[in-house]
Amino acid sequence: MKIYLNIILLFMVFGLWAQETGSVLIKNGTVLTVTNGTLENTDVLITNGKIARIGEGLSAGSDVRVIDAKDQFVMPGIIDAHSHIALDAVNEATDPSTAHVWVGDALDPFDVSIYRALAGGVTSSHAMHGSANAIGGQCETIKHRYGVMDPNKLRMKDAPRTIKFALGENPMRVHGEGRGITPSTRMGVEQVFRRSFSEAQEYMEAWDNYNSGKTKVPPVYDLKKETVADILKGDIIIHCHSYRADEILMLMNVCKDFGVKRLCFQHVNEGFKVAPELAEFGAGASVFADWWAYKFEVYYSTAYNAAILLRNGVVASINSDSGELIRHLYHEAAKTQRYGGLTDDEALSLITINPAKQLGIEDRVGSIEVGKEGDVAIFNKHPLSVYTIPQYTIVDGIVRFDINEDPKDMRIDIDPEAKISTYYELDAGHHDHDGCMRDAMELFTEK
Repeated sequence: MKIYLNIILLFMVFGLWAQETGSVLIKNGTVLTVTNGTLENTDVLITNGKIARIGEGLSAGSDVRVIDAKDQFVMPGIIDAHSHIALDAVNEATDPSTAHVWVGDALDPFDVSIYRALAGGVTSSHAMHGSANAIGGQCETIKHRYGVMDPNKLRMKDAPRTIKFALGENPMRVHGEGRGITPSTRMGVEQVFRRSFSEAQEYMEAWDNYNSGKTKVPPVYDLKKETVADILKGDIIIHCHSYRADEILMLMNVCKDFGVKRLCFQHVNEGFKVAPELAEFGAGASVFADWWAYKFEVYYSTAYNAAILLRNGVVASINSDSGELIRHLYHEAAKTQRYGGLTDDEALSLITINPAKQLGIEDRVGSIEVGKEGDVAIFNKHPLSVYTIPQYTIVDGIVRFDINEDPKDMRIDIDPEAKISTYYELDAGHHDHDGCMRDAMELFTEK
């Protein structure tokens, strides 16, 4: 009886943690490897979730699904370095430093935004804490395995830990203006970092003294200080909400003072002003393609930002920060050819290998190479074309989106004029635009 119980226990554990993988053979496509050029009329064989072979005339077993990609374009799965999908609430705004919280505690594998991202060729994203806190919570790098029953299976296993920091107006408004506590100024934001790093240093020293026998009583365990200590040790990558060049320089100076080297700035609207300094530090920059002026502190930027950063040697990416924009990041990358004249591979690197580098997963995803994970997107035209439409999105060798099998109940097929008319009728008098759009969708679904 004991043996049977052990077998059942092993099965349960394996079933809980083992990630499903698949095999697929993509034939006759134009393969955009991103890192090793473009391969015409080429096959890609994914076996048990990994890219096994790349070449011409490949074959596989009769049980392996074959996709004919003739006249189509095969590229690495798109990676979004700044997203909030698969999450419920993203801000723990109760303290200027909430390093002890973790968005991974509340992942939702049934968030329809995951499916919509798949429909845009996006295979992975960085599910981030919000920017209400100077030091926010830890983030989670996820694979887009929409609809898995176990939220743990959304996680990209063994991906490096990351944490959200924020500069400027957001932590000032939430704390200094909203609650009357530090920080109320940009100077105060810097001091939140310096105080937290100093306290973490003292915390590490206290544990070192206890572990070496210098002291007999262990320090009180503190998860917040423990997390910040892991930043100082290099075990956690900082991803920092930022706009202004002066504050970007400030955080780099703080990190230099405390020996922190793993740093990636998010948004970075004035990053082009300090591109050489970012490159010298080795900081990444995950930017919007052409968003700015949506509030005063982000009044100044340029659509040339990504190109300037890239040309200065910064590992740059383009992100969405949006459940809508994530569906067409390939269009956002294409804008850098209009603004900056980037090559195809340079533009595609902004949504593939570069965000992978910023998340510390470039040895696993971000390019089409033998041995990497089988995360691939297939487009009917070049992904940088305004006319392109994603056809298939493959994660771990499993087709997670197929335009030919896209569930009809995921679509709402209605007359566009009727949709607009109903939207404005619902919108009249109350300005809850998202709410009235949801009401309109419900009405059309009922019809």
